Amino acid sequence: MSANGTARLARALLRRLPVAAPAEDTGLRRVLGAGSLMALGVGATIGAGLFSLTGIAAGSNAGPAVVISFALAAVACGFAGLCYGELAGMLPSAGSAYVYAYATLGELAGWIIGWDLVLEYTVGASAVSVSWARYMRSLLDGWGIHLSPRLMASPFEVVGLHDGVPVHGLANLPAVSVIVALSLLLMRGISESARMNAVIVVIKLAVIAAVIGCGLPYIRVENYTPFIPPNTGTFGQYGVSGILRAAGTVFFAYLGFDAVSTVAQETRNPGRDMPIGLMGSLAICTAVYIAFSFVLTGLVNYHDMIGDAAPVATAIDHTPFGWLKPMVKLGVVCGFLSVILVLLLGQSRIFFAMARDGLLPSVFGRVHTGWGTPVACHLFFMTTTGVLAAFLPIEQLAHMTSIGTLLAFVIVCVGVMVLRVREPDRPRVFRVPGGMAVPVAGIVSCLVMMVSLDALTWLRLVGWLAVGMVVYAAYGLRHSRLGRVIPAMRREP
Repeated sequence: MSANGTARLARALLRRLPVAAPAEDTGLRRVLGAGSLMALGVGATIGAGLFSLTGIAAGSNAGPAVVISFALAAVACGFAGLCYGELAGMLPSAGSAYVYAYATLGELAGWIIGWDLVLEYTVGASAVSVSWARYMRSLLDGWGIHLSPRLMASPFEVVGLHDGVPVHGLANLPAVSVIVALSLLLMRGISESARMNAVIVVIKLAVIAAVIGCGLPYIRVENYTPFIPPNTGTFGQYGVSGILRAAGTVFFAYLGFDAVSTVAQETRNPGRDMPIGLMGSLAICTAVYIAFSFVLTGLVNYHDMIGDAAPVATAIDHTPFGWLKPMVKLGVVCGFLSVILVLLLGQSRIFFAMARDGLLPSVFGRVHTGWGTPVACHLFFMTTTGVLAAFLPIEQLAHMTSIGTLLAFVIVCVGVMVLRVREPDRPRVFRVPGGMAVPVAGIVSCLVMMVSLDALTWLRLVGWLAVGMVVYAAYGLRHSRLGRVIPAMRREP
């Protein structure tokens, strides 16, 4: 490539969105307030991370000190949340970290973050839907309703028929059905979706409160000794490194935190409501996670949680309240519903923003005139997520990790610093206190947790980003809206 060609390519990769509110003719409706944003954050954050990940992180990494891991993850989230709040007021647009990276660091950085988050949201929604189907099957069996095991498992899984004969599954139809139902609800309108999410959040918080309240009197203090188990000699297995590894692992639970910012363009007053929604949901979720993990590790010795995919059921066995088990199953089913709902919502808004900017086909950047939602995005992800849930076992889907979210948080913190230098006088509805200290702390804390994750996790991230670069080179680079707008502006007299 010639020197001129290289220079043109560099300019293309670094071109930036204007730091301004988007045009109001996108078709998305500004109907959400701070309360709805907090409910969305809690809905997406409290789910699999609480009912499964807590026991896994305690048993394999941190022991009772998993409560410290949740606190560390929350601190990193808090730093990033303040930075999200400042950028949301300056760029009240759908797309979350993708838009912030595009406007501050350039098109290539925006594409990388957008592509990365789309994978996490998609695979995350698929994995949670498979877990939801398993809990739903258990509930139905308890009610005397028995569905064919072959219709509740992927073709790669062996299941036993009612007569005990082992066979391969056909497709996980319950997982597909919940994705289809929630996608149709999201297509119908953001207001309806937010109301349903709020109801689900109330139910699952009530169930969690019941578990904590009933479990407290039966805590065995000796289970907290040692509170920080000594390291085994392997990084990430107990000790300080185990706390850090667990913090990076449980960060998966905070993916819903990013989802709140994807609906900035549907928020009535983003500059005021977005920081309240972000920090409010973070405060609620952190308190719930710490209290829940404290009770869980007090009821069950952390050694007994190794490999336990249902630690809550094990914990309930240490109390005399047998009626809690079906109640917890109901809470898990409701909890997973809200997680799937918000993940499907977030992925569609990021895809919508990328299409609106020309980096993806324009059909995904259109909004239904009657419903005010990007129907094509919802249909696309309903199909993609549904296929993954139907035909892949959860062991494959569970490869989704928190590394992409941590990377997005780093970029958001960097974006705040860049704009402080590049446009210091631009009005900010909300300003992160403490100058550059908070963004720097957010970057450092997220990078520490990223480094603590295993090599395979990094390999998956690099592989997915490599695929994304091929897609960007083949389509996004040539169809970028800025690629058309900026040359036209330069030709004007």
